[in-house]
Amino acid sequence: MPAYAIAQLRDVAVGADIVEYLRRIDATLEPFGGRFVIHGGEAEVLEGSWPQTLIVIGFPDLDTARAWYRSPAYQEILPLRTRNSSGDAVLLPGVDEDHRALDVLAPA
Repeated sequence: MPAYAIAQLRDVAVGADIVEYLRRIDATLEPFGGRFVIHGGEAEVLEGSWPQTLIVIGFPDLDTARAWYRSPAYQEILPLRTRNSSGDAVLLPGVDEDHRALDVLAPA
């Protein structure tokens, strides 16, 4: 089942560190089959407010997403982002193609 690394970033100080992070992140994703699904962009706000930038990276599965995040290559560049932005980052499992809304109510 696919999995996603999701980050909501705020107050990004675009400078040399962020440029270096962006220059190097693709190489960290490649060995794990990671790919950008959403990488910022202009949000059309339908409800509430949206003061952040959303990044979604897709992976083949949750174990692979974890392995990417914990990899030496990604851990080496991570401070370039965290020193220059605030925000939240999570890993979430995806759902099967036949998933329906009521499936979340099924007993575990």
